Amino acid sequence: MPSPAPPTELLPWERAVVLLSCALSALGSGLLVATHALWPDLRSRARRLLLFLSLADLLSAASYFYGVLQDFTGTSWDCVLQGALSTFANTSSFFWTVAIAFYLYLSIVRAALGPSTDHLVWAFHLISWGVPLAITVAAVSLKKIGYDASDVSVGWCWINLEAEDRVLWMLLTGKLWEMLAYVLLPLLYLLVRKHINRAHQALSEYRPICEGRQLQRGSSTSMADKKLILIPLIFICLRVWSTVRFVLTLCGSPAVQAPVLVVLHGIGNTFQGGANCIMFVLCTRAVRTRLFSLCCCRCYPQPSTQTPPGAPPPHKTGGSQESRQTPELPRT
Repeated sequence: MPSPAPPTELLPWERAVVLLSCALSALGSGLLVATHALWPDLRSRARRLLLFLSLADLLSAASYFYGVLQDFTGTSWDCVLQGALSTFANTSSFFWTVAIAFYLYLSIVRAALGPSTDHLVWAFHLISWGVPLAITVAAVSLKKIGYDASDVSVGWCWINLEAEDRVLWMLLTGKLWEMLAYVLLPLLYLLVRKHINRAHQALSEYRPICEGRQLQRGSSTSMADKKLILIPLIFICLRVWSTVRFVLTLCGSPAVQAPVLVVLHGIGNTFQGGANCIMFVLCTRAVRTRLFSLCCCRCYPQPSTQTPPGAPPPHKTGGSQESRQTPELPRT
């Protein structure tokens, strides 16, 4: 690897954009955690895995926010602490993202989830928290985390560019898992979507009988198909810029300091929680409907309908008809 290039200067507007991205990501991750806490009936197994991904993204956004705000100029104790936290959270986020895709693949394509589901979730915990923790502890113990001149980051600390084996540790603390996710995520979601399309074709002979149901479920099915495409696509679009700057750093190219690349790298590394919130809260009808209803109830409280003292109670007519006409809250 060529000798490190001069430090990449982080301009004020670049810092402001990345800080905003960190704040929005933290807000989105917090919103995902809040929806999980507010509505127990929405706590499916997949959404529980999403909760742990949101916690990792929340820690990642907070550590990146501190790093960008400080804009370190050398290795210090808080630089090492911030680098360790962001390394652990970022790597854990990769593992949880792939774990969710693998869970969906097993549950939909292989239909292999039964009584052993708890064991699978425990395995996800062991891998997604344990492996990043072991890597981070090793990196800190061997003094590999420190100032990186913002050539492979955007103001925060990561792998010290003065380390002789810095490329190996860059791979172990993020880039290797990031590149594996580029391959595994599209592959797993493609297999899931292919299986769903085959199931729809197998039921085509029953469409005349179930035509009404097909019309009702058409929009939700279309949205689900779009999500299966967008999830890996969004992940790659966010993360690819850090990979590009990593390769440019290895080549010693001055293009690593291009302002556009720096900003895209900063947004891509910090906005994962915000992207997940858009996908799984704002673009999920069951969660979005409840969230908007909660906000409307807080902003516009319902007027009191108590009967004044001495007044006859209102006569109820068509109660059963009204209860039957009340729409059920969508769950998908």
